[in-house]
Amino acid sequence: MKENTPIKKIIHIDMDAFFAAVEVRDHPEYKGKPLIVGGDPGSRGVVATCSYEARKYGIHSAMASAIAYKLCPHAIFVHGRYEVYSQISKQIRGIFDEFSHLVEPVSIDEAYLDVTYNKKGMKSATLIAKEIKKRILEKTKLTASAGVSYNKFLAKVASDMEKPDGLVVIPPEKAKEVLEKLPIGKFYGIGKITEKKMKNLGIHCGKDLKAQSLEELVRHFGKTGKYYYYVVRGIDKREVTPERERKSIGNENTFAVDLDDPDAMKDYLQQCAEKIEERMKKHNALGRTITLKIKYPDFYQATRSRTINKPTNDKHIIYSTATKLLDETLVKQCRVRLLGISVSNLEKDGVNLPQQLTLRF
Repeated sequence: MKENTPIKKIIHIDMDAFFAAVEVRDHPEYKGKPLIVGGDPGSRGVVATCSYEARKYGIHSAMASAIAYKLCPHAIFVHGRYEVYSQISKQIRGIFDEFSHLVEPVSIDEAYLDVTYNKKGMKSATLIAKEIKKRILEKTKLTASAGVSYNKFLAKVASDMEKPDGLVVIPPEKAKEVLEKLPIGKFYGIGKITEKKMKNLGIHCGKDLKAQSLEELVRHFGKTGKYYYYVVRGIDKREVTPERERKSIGNENTFAVDLDDPDAMKDYLQQCAEKIEERMKKHNALGRTITLKIKYPDFYQATRSRTINKPTNDKHIIYSTATKLLDETLVKQCRVRLLGISVSNLEKDGVNLPQQLTLRF
């Protein structure tokens, strides 16, 4: 780091159980009860989010609603009101914009802010985080948790440490201690499967992770091993970038009844391809990699990808490639609960690039 370069001041703001909190705010009778926002337990729906009371039963987002019901039969299930959530998210984003030009939304309910140089001229990132939390509560009647540190990874870790309504600061001199004590499952980017693999290797906390060499981590975890090697040492050079580039455009659906007819699956993929073409043209994009996603009744998920020579947004090419990938799977012997297509390796201003002319007879 150059001598006169200031230490960055990064804030990560994460709304607390956002969808569920909005429902409790608008329906006080739900307060203190296990609340699940998502699909009906008798359908193929999933949990979008749930209240902290529901989380005590082991319920979490992306869990099948039917499983959530088994864990907590007396839970209240409600359908999401996504237009309402979107409007509130815009209000919150407006508050962020009052403090910094550098705001990177991660999702509808969380964002990073670089406040090293901020609009208010405030020197303390901690005071800024407090003010943002206060403004959100005043404007929306909702609580948020904040993490403050010198990079994005540590700010994200910090915001998750004292939920709900928390504010945790990890200054440079405390980073080593915090990271070494942190349970491996609390490292952002380490999911349940990777956590299990790490524990099998004797890696239970940050200190254990730090003891691994770069070569060992890459051997066990591929390129992601390099990421683990650096973040456990408090190193994360990612910038807060206001404009997040779209990495893929896709469409998928979970069916009310499993599909067991390959022709019906291909009919749906044709609809997918048409919607994707429409969206890609709307975003002025072309893509090279076409990915088929399949989920089976036992929730096992498989993906197949193919990269083509010429970038495209043509529904016929997308559909043709996806059906070939479908034929390479076991769908002829299996039932399918979810199907989807996505196109990645996108190119900006794709429609201005030369394309091979395709004649249809």
